[in-house]
Amino acid sequence: MKVTGVLPPLFLPLCRRLWPGRLAGLSLTLLKATALEAAILTGHLLLYPTGLVQERRGPGDPPAPAERSGDGPVPLPVRPGPPVVLLHGFIDNRSVFVLLRRSLAQHGRCRVESLNYSPLTCDIRSAAELLARHVEEICERTGSTRIDIVGHSLGGLIARYYVQCLGGDLRVRTLVTLGTPHSGTRVARLADAHPIVRQMRPGSEVIAELARPAPGCRTRFVSFWSDLDSVMVPLETACLEHPDLDARNVRVTGIGHLALPVHPAVAAGIREVLDAEEPAGPAERRSGGLTVA
Repeated sequence: MKVTGVLPPLFLPLCRRLWPGRLAGLSLTLLKATALEAAILTGHLLLYPTGLVQERRGPGDPPAPAERSGDGPVPLPVRPGPPVVLLHGFIDNRSVFVLLRRSLAQHGRCRVESLNYSPLTCDIRSAAELLARHVEEICERTGSTRIDIVGHSLGGLIARYYVQCLGGDLRVRTLVTLGTPHSGTRVARLADAHPIVRQMRPGSEVIAELARPAPGCRTRFVSFWSDLDSVMVPLETACLEHPDLDARNVRVTGIGHLALPVHPAVAAGIREVLDAEEPAGPAERRSGGLTVA
């Protein structure tokens, strides 16, 4: 399965003429990814206001999802499993997960919640403590003892801190991260004015805390990382490498940072991870895990 962006066909002859041979293939892939990132950014800016406030949550489970047919609504199959919590990235909100939520619902995941944390949040530790309170509220309301989390970028780092440093492994069955700087990223030095950006740098106190031993951690981790992610510097920082963690890294080719939470191929990979009952074996984890190519 190859994950690719979309480039208008009128550009293809021009690109082939400008970049012949293997260079053309590389340049076309980069142009496609860049065009897709621009389209996603435009769409997300339009949707952004819809996600500024927390979503309303009622008691118990929501009704099963349904799709319409000629004879009226047809209930979709409901998959058993814990609630899924979606956690957005830096200066973002829950609107980034509109397509992923729809994909999960269409495949039987009816207990999905998106959480917002303030763009003024200045500390990953504080955000992780807030996440811990949200998780306890969700478990109490739904009657579940465990949940799954999908975190994009900074959201994945917040969720990992909760799991490793605040005892969240008791609650989190699976943590899926999308373009998360597990080892710190060196992109955009001018953004260091924001304290939480400094915490995402290599060698920060938070990154050092996450590198400490974590024996007995009960959560399984799956990290999706892209070979065209311009926010991850170096690219491999989005891979999770820790000797005590049950971690698998999924390489995604042909898309950038913004596409990770919205691309249908990535959504399919996330569904596969959440539907799996058993984690991957140690040999598979060390080999680098699954490649989406």
